[in-house]
Amino acid sequence: MVNRLGWARHGVPNLVVAQRVIDKMAKAAQHYLEDETGEAMVGLLVPGAHSGVPTLYILDTIAPDESAVRQWATFQQGDDRQDELVWWLQENWRVCRAQGSDSTGAKLADKWQVPLRYVGDWHKQPGEMIQPSQGDLMTARHWIDDPENGMDFLLAPIVTLGYTASSVGSASSGSNYVAVPQGGDQMMRVDFWYIDRSARDFLPITPSVYPDAQLPALVDYPWHLVHEARFKAEYERLTADGLFATLVLWEADGKPPLDVCFLTARLGAEKMLLLSTPYDYPAKPPTARVAPAAEIQPEADLYAVFESLWDDSQPVPNPPDWTWNENRYLIDYLFALEEALGMRTSATKPPPTDSAAEAQS
Repeated sequence: MVNRLGWARHGVPNLVVAQRVIDKMAKAAQHYLEDETGEAMVGLLVPGAHSGVPTLYILDTIAPDESAVRQWATFQQGDDRQDELVWWLQENWRVCRAQGSDSTGAKLADKWQVPLRYVGDWHKQPGEMIQPSQGDLMTARHWIDDPENGMDFLLAPIVTLGYTASSVGSASSGSNYVAVPQGGDQMMRVDFWYIDRSARDFLPITPSVYPDAQLPALVDYPWHLVHEARFKAEYERLTADGLFATLVLWEADGKPPLDVCFLTARLGAEKMLLLSTPYDYPAKPPTARVAPAAEIQPEADLYAVFESLWDDSQPVPNPPDWTWNENRYLIDYLFALEEALGMRTSATKPPPTDSAAEAQS
């Protein structure tokens, strides 16, 4: 499936696509056989060191949440969760670049020292509509022309289904599509299109599909965006007890992925607790730090506040006889910490949550 990467036409970069991106396209297309679907893509634009032609590397594709509109000839995405996942990947890539290694610890070559960015959307179209529609063109032009988006190009792959090996043929060197086996004699086709401010129309762009091992690895997605019901339950338990609680993504242990942290405070308390959860919480336990209480103004930059508190904080050991399991919640951990630190006595400690009581029984 790897095409030979030749010279790009004027104004169109070289294009390299990670195998995992093609695999995720195929999986999503098979899941929504009757409807249109699609996802956002992130990647790296690497300047051309010798030829002067840059190379666009597509490293991941991110599905929207269930609010996406998927119908036979309609697809709409762009929810907040998708934007937050893009930001999560970008922030973790920033940390990786600073440390000189990707999420697996593999050393980053100098050419990868560029920001991770949103590069466009792919979507599945009905029948053999292998080119972007006029509606897609208008949307792309509007997006590129909007200075707030900070984009001067977009990539727009089109996925179509229902081919046989004989009907789709073999993508030759220089063609703008790849053919993907889907079991039996069925094939999926992915046509790649590119547009920028100078072109003003979609141009075919030649893809080369590389094994994942030949490209940088991005971090896994965080628990609060993958398991939204758990995050909602955690947050509701914290705030229901009268706590001020806000989420901050933070480099708590000095290496990616970032930790999902909670700044918590009680009115009138002399101390504040900073709770850190790893990206794969609750499979792995939370940790905590304690800091002197600070006044938080409504208009304050919470990241700046968190950084200041973090600098003034100290790590807190787990309370005596405390053990973690996935049936517990952060509020249970916080109650135990408050009692151990003298911030709450056992006489005034609220009863444990139902899940915690079940875990202790």
